[in-house]
Amino acid sequence: MTSDAHQERPGRTELGRVLMAGGVLSSDWAPSFAAVPRSSFLPDLIWPFDMESGQSVPVSRSEEPDSWYAYADADTPVVTQWDDGRHDGTAPGVVATSSASMPSVVFRMLHDLDVRPGDRVMEIGAGTGWNAALLAHRLGPENVVTLELDSVVAAEARTVLAAFGSNVRVINRDGATGYPEEGPYDRIIATCGFRSIPFAWVEQSRPGAVMVVPWGTHYGNGDAVACLVVADDRASATGAFTGPVEFMKARAQRLSPVVHSEYVNGTLAVRDKSSTTVSEDAFMGERFSPQRFAVGLRVRDCVHVVAEKREGRRPVWLYGLTDRSWACVQFHDGQDADVWQSGPRRLWDEAEAAYQWWNEKGKPDYDRFGLSVTADGQQAWLDDPADCWPV
Repeated sequence: MTSDAHQERPGRTELGRVLMAGGVLSSDWAPSFAAVPRSSFLPDLIWPFDMESGQSVPVSRSEEPDSWYAYADADTPVVTQWDDGRHDGTAPGVVATSSASMPSVVFRMLHDLDVRPGDRVMEIGAGTGWNAALLAHRLGPENVVTLELDSVVAAEARTVLAAFGSNVRVINRDGATGYPEEGPYDRIIATCGFRSIPFAWVEQSRPGAVMVVPWGTHYGNGDAVACLVVADDRASATGAFTGPVEFMKARAQRLSPVVHSEYVNGTLAVRDKSSTTVSEDAFMGERFSPQRFAVGLRVRDCVHVVAEKREGRRPVWLYGLTDRSWACVQFHDGQDADVWQSGPRRLWDEAEAAYQWWNEKGKPDYDRFGLSVTADGQQAWLDDPADCWPV
């Protein structure tokens, strides 16, 4: 393998130390971290997420090498493509569509994958090629295949992997179909978010295979890492979630932005109005709080949009995805919240009931929830796969 001239940078050494101290980088993956620097797989122009400004910023290696390498060595997500490749220029685009994930997330998911010598791995979403190169270092490139829908991203990943000396096969195709030509697989890992896990992956796996997939509902953009085990008869895959993440969504499963005017016409005052004692902090929590995930599991075919808070008031909108039902709860600091609802579904009633269910179950965290995938669809569960419901 070729080496990165800046491989022993202090920032990269510090990143490894932090990941090890945090229990994210396990001892079995440490040699791969050392041998396969993320910087070897990033393009000249990147858009890392700046934690201080809360925005993606353009950084060019040729123009700002110190800054570029500092971001490459940081535990920071880095966008490498905007708007499915239609973006031009250095300013950030509208929708980030390919990236290099935070190293902490990468190694947490690789730990969940629990690879063993000789395992054959199918990766869904080649991206920059870094994740595939890490797997190839551990298992050998002959045991890794990565699928990438975007032909330009696939070509770039193939080129950079070859330049690094890792001859992983990069296949330009929709990852939802899998790649039966080189199956069955012992491990499957996805590096993009899914709302429906293709059963084709189960069919292309060995009994007992492990699948690690960022998964969530359309209720929000967040995901949770599902760690599923394929049944002996390959009729299902079941397992618990290991924690929250947020990935770019598989293109075929991305939700188009809701058009508010298609749901709401006129003023809210004439709508079905009520109130709730549920507070904003209790219902919303933090960005990755488990109650948001739980509500999404219980309220199907619904998306929520959180508006900006002004003068102590924050509206949260709920939109139905199968009809034009909608609801708005306007939280007030120190007061009961106002609720408006319209349409055949009472979406706030559903969401409030789901939140109360989560409370009554002891406010379970992500790891008490799980997912089962069969040829007939997906079922979520709490604590026991037998106590499940469709999602």
